[in-house]
Amino acid sequence: MSRSVSTTEADRVDVLIIGAGPSGAVVAQHMAQHGFSVTCLEQSRWFNPTEFPGDKPEWELLSQQKWHHEPNIRALATDYPTNVSESDVHPVMLGGVGGSTLLYGGHWMRLLPSDFRTYTLDGVAEDWPISYGELAPYYDRIDRAVGVAGVEGDPMYPPMEVPMPPHPIGAVGRIAARGMNKLGWHWWPAPNAIASQRIGERARCVRWGTCETGCPEGAKASFDITHWPTAIKHGAKLVTGARVHKILVDDRGRADGALYFDADGTEHRQRARFVVLAANGIGTPRLLHLSAHPGAPDGLANSSGLVGKRLMLHPNAEVTGVYDEPLESWLGPAGQSIHSLEFYETDLSRGFAGGAKWQVMPTGGPLRALSLYDRDDFDTQWGPAVHRRIDETLGRSLQWGINSQDMPEESNTVDLDPELTDSNGIPAPRIRYRLSDNTRKLLAFNIERATEAHRAAGAVATMATDLWPDQPGHLLGTAAMGDDPARSVVDRWNITHDVPNLAIVDGSVMTTSGAVNPTATITALALRAAEHLAETAKNVEVAQ
Repeated sequence: MSRSVSTTEADRVDVLIIGAGPSGAVVAQHMAQHGFSVTCLEQSRWFNPTEFPGDKPEWELLSQQKWHHEPNIRALATDYPTNVSESDVHPVMLGGVGGSTLLYGGHWMRLLPSDFRTYTLDGVAEDWPISYGELAPYYDRIDRAVGVAGVEGDPMYPPMEVPMPPHPIGAVGRIAARGMNKLGWHWWPAPNAIASQRIGERARCVRWGTCETGCPEGAKASFDITHWPTAIKHGAKLVTGARVHKILVDDRGRADGALYFDADGTEHRQRARFVVLAANGIGTPRLLHLSAHPGAPDGLANSSGLVGKRLMLHPNAEVTGVYDEPLESWLGPAGQSIHSLEFYETDLSRGFAGGAKWQVMPTGGPLRALSLYDRDDFDTQWGPAVHRRIDETLGRSLQWGINSQDMPEESNTVDLDPELTDSNGIPAPRIRYRLSDNTRKLLAFNIERATEAHRAAGAVATMATDLWPDQPGHLLGTAAMGDDPARSVVDRWNITHDVPNLAIVDGSVMTTSGAVNPTATITALALRAAEHLAETAKNVEVAQ
């Protein structure tokens, strides 16, 4: 591995962003549009929608290896491995321009106002230093930028304008809603960051139903499409194949840039006035630990000792119902058809704190249909039994997914593995994450209620997954936001308490997790942070 360093004073830029995922894209676009010189370092590459497997006959097979969402299974050189031997849930992610939005389902939901005040309302976790009202204008702007499709007026959801008409909820949504209506439980057509009509360069969704292996149509709001073209048009420089392994500091302890390896293994130095971390809730604490120096021996920006702690992963469960009627349940978007917030808020009479958001999702193709009964010891012999089982299940099932609220517990951590490394020899992250008794009770309660919902809707059989070990890819809380430097890593503007020209804008800053998909919140926070940085940058004393 080469250690030659290429560095010149001309390389110094106003803003250096590490990570080209959704939050990095938002910051790059805003700063470039406001006249700042911007460089972004991304460890992976651009992906073309034609590469994605969803429009190919063998897409289910491809999704199990080459396009799997867990990096330890995908095992690309541009990924980094994670040690999950001490984790109940395996973090999932994808490096690349657009980051994990390339493989997300496009579920686009805001935290509820109560999520910012869990300590005050429920006596658990901590309150955020900001309120829902402070973030709401940025949610509005991000919603418009990604082209959210949905229906306004959800009685259990904050008021919002939806810029695009909804997707059809399909037979799966109608049947699921039938059961919810019988029980008197909340449901609503779900908001998705998927184009229901053509918008700019994005195509209209044609309902492939393969959103979580990449959108072959280019309709889903992945941030390589929604933000990076504009950022680059305004002068942002995006360097791919650039794996950062250290944030540099000057003699005052201020961020001064970063060291990275290019695709050939040559080391480079990129200097900057401001450094912005957008490397996700696993990659960011990893890099802060890698950037320890004599003035910060426990890791950069870690005087609180909380870098890498309070990891939240939104443990997911699901209940699939099989129905004696055709549902066309291979159709997208996937995406969510309808959602329910019936059991979202804390009710301590249930025996646990927190709640869950449910979503109806399609159940895929024949391999998924065949696997439904594997959990009941179905004899997977080839021949007529396979055909009979697929006839019973293919297109005749729907899934209630359960996204649980995760509490910030300091025992759930990300640190550096003493042995495992990535392809450049850089220490890989070690994940230590265990489900709490509270989370187990929460999941069990919601599984029972989702099973009840299926039965009310007329399901002839139900199958539950108590815990998805490799879902959903929500990597949160490992550099949390707060007003007290002793109890948090960044302030209310996403600036680290210890290093005044170092910002963090990914999911690691979330004080609590809520129970909704977090990308809307992450990107709204990133936009708010970028606006603050642009407004104050000229008055901040930084290393020259």
